[in-house]
Amino acid sequence: MAAVTNTNNLTGLARAMVNHGWLSEDDAEGVWKRASQAGESFVTELIKGKRFKADQVAEFAAISFGFPFLDLNAMDAENLPHGVLDPKLVQKRRVIALYQRGNKLYVATSDPTHLQALDEVKFQTGQAVEPVVVEDDKLGKLIQKAGEADDNTMAVLNAEDLNLDFADEESAAAAQQDTGGIEIDDAPVVRYLQKIMLDAINQGASDIHFEPYEKYYRIRYRRDGILSEVAQPPMAIKDKVASRIKVLSRLDISEKRVPQDGRMKMVLSKNRAIDFRVSTLPTLYGEKIVMRILDPTSAQLGIEALGYEPWQKDLLMNAVQRPYGMVLVTGPTGSGKTVSLYTCLNILNKPDVNISTAEDPAEIQLPGINQVNVNDKAGLTFSAALKSFLRQDPDVIMVGEIRDLETADIAIKAAQTGHMVMSTLHTNDAPGTLTRLLNMGVAPFNVASSVILITAQRLARKLCSCKQPADLPREALLAAGFTEEQLDGTWRPNKPVGCDICGGSGYKGRVGIYQVMPITDAMTRIILKGGNESDIADQARREGVLDLRQAGLLKVKSGLTSLEEVEAVTNI
Repeated sequence: MAAVTNTNNLTGLARAMVNHGWLSEDDAEGVWKRASQAGESFVTELIKGKRFKADQVAEFAAISFGFPFLDLNAMDAENLPHGVLDPKLVQKRRVIALYQRGNKLYVATSDPTHLQALDEVKFQTGQAVEPVVVEDDKLGKLIQKAGEADDNTMAVLNAEDLNLDFADEESAAAAQQDTGGIEIDDAPVVRYLQKIMLDAINQGASDIHFEPYEKYYRIRYRRDGILSEVAQPPMAIKDKVASRIKVLSRLDISEKRVPQDGRMKMVLSKNRAIDFRVSTLPTLYGEKIVMRILDPTSAQLGIEALGYEPWQKDLLMNAVQRPYGMVLVTGPTGSGKTVSLYTCLNILNKPDVNISTAEDPAEIQLPGINQVNVNDKAGLTFSAALKSFLRQDPDVIMVGEIRDLETADIAIKAAQTGHMVMSTLHTNDAPGTLTRLLNMGVAPFNVASSVILITAQRLARKLCSCKQPADLPREALLAAGFTEEQLDGTWRPNKPVGCDICGGSGYKGRVGIYQVMPITDAMTRIILKGGNESDIADQARREGVLDLRQAGLLKVKSGLTSLEEVEAVTNI
């Protein structure tokens, strides 16, 4: 009788199995008691009794409560979002994060009625939680694999992965004692920093900003080119976070008065590592730190994926496949110049081609390409690397950036002596690039005889699938740059709306906007005659080269982005 009385405690899956005749109330109560004593879940203890198989219980739970069922054999532990849930919560509550969609987190569980576990996940992540029913035995194996992956690859951003031994860290900590004795190995700070970095990677952020102010401390991510605040941790940890980042980046933690630059590496798996470029800046209330995330997997090495119009792609491919000459990619920081260059290098990367690159730093690693990280402190500048390349029998040379006359001269001479040279410059558009080279001091003849194509580019946010047609007056479209022929009444521009997938912004991902300008004979004559940027732009227009605004309007017409976004990034 006592057992029957206690069955009032049965809820959720246990109660459903009793109601459907799968278990008697006594049997269900017995399983509950054994599970509580062993510290196991009801489902795990139920399957231990071998009365039911894991797939039977999972299918029953999914059908009874209307949740989706997933076979975990299709999931790879390395591809799960790491760091979203605390490992202790994963082990204790037998749940694991599967994927994120907007502000929703989909969580694998063998018991979708275990509301306490789901509430803890919601509390820790601050996201809406959607349970996905899985087989308990497969869930246990996946949790074990994920735990091993975290231990092997993410724990404490270990010193071996960062080329940093414990002696360095200890000596840095000793030096820090003179400036306040901050314990940089504070475990909560280490875990918190890991979570911030992992969340940034999982959410596709390009930068992390740690910003101290007088009365608060905030952390922001840059996603799809837009900064947004993600956390306001306690003011008390700002110095510990800064010290931890500086130790991992091999910076001087005792020096807080001048800016510093460094790098660190986070190993996610045997096949994937993320580099972080770290910059510190002394401000009124502490050191602001910006970490640029250099994730090679975020670069889509396919020319079709970048957003070139078909004729632009043909012009670019014809230029880079020539035996010699210089191809320049221009645009502001963060406009995707490196991805464009590496897309071209990937196409040229063949067994019979010798490719060397000098970068600061090498962001995308490609087998078969000889990549060199510039180190100004050690004397390995862009110009020094270029000189060395020319003694290495190269076919293709890529220079991360032309910053000075010496680098420009060497690169141009290489292009004139039978090498294909690719590089970047920070200019607003393609015609302005030629003027920039001339202003550096490069002779007009050298510019005219070496540069064969210039691409200017911007990145615009892509509209999410929730987009809707915008009701814009014809006059506004004409003022934006559309022609009468383009406004033929067969289409309407789209506008952002916002949904769970895009997190309410209306945009998801980015697409390139390009101005591709081949250097023709007419442009060469203008350069040799001392023509200016305006003269070259006029000639490019006569030859049908689209400027950045016109190229962006084509993206608006195709429905990829909005008119507001194009006006913002082209800024004419």
